Amino acid sequence: MVTRPVIAIIDDDDNVRTSLDSLLRSYGYSVHLFADAERFLASGILASFDCIVSDIQMPGMNGLQMYQRVLSQEHAIPVIFITASADDAPRLAAAQLGACCYLSKPFDGESLIDCLSLALTSRD
Repeated sequence: MVTRPVIAIIDDDDNVRTSLDSLLRSYGYSVHLFADAERFLASGILASFDCIVSDIQMPGMNGLQMYQRVLSQEHAIPVIFITASADDAPRLAAAQLGACCYLSKPFDGESLIDCLSLALTSRD
């Protein structure tokens, strides 16, 4: 039996979550959607995810803070950060945390799929 990779999408924008969900499911991924970092961390299923796709700028806890929490709980889940911000500081912080990819919105679906392939390969 082939196991489908499980991807967490964390973004406060409903339209982004919906479009990424549709895209990733069309490629055969299993997807869980979260409207904020707090709900993701409280889900109790962190260990089930093969990759995280997270917005950086969200109300409450931002994506970088969320990923620091994931790492502090000793979950080695690859992360792809997405953002609409043109600021370089989050990009540098994401790199320091070990992000697999960093995509600026808007980005094309193929770029995300390429990043996911890279992230999932790095996890093996």
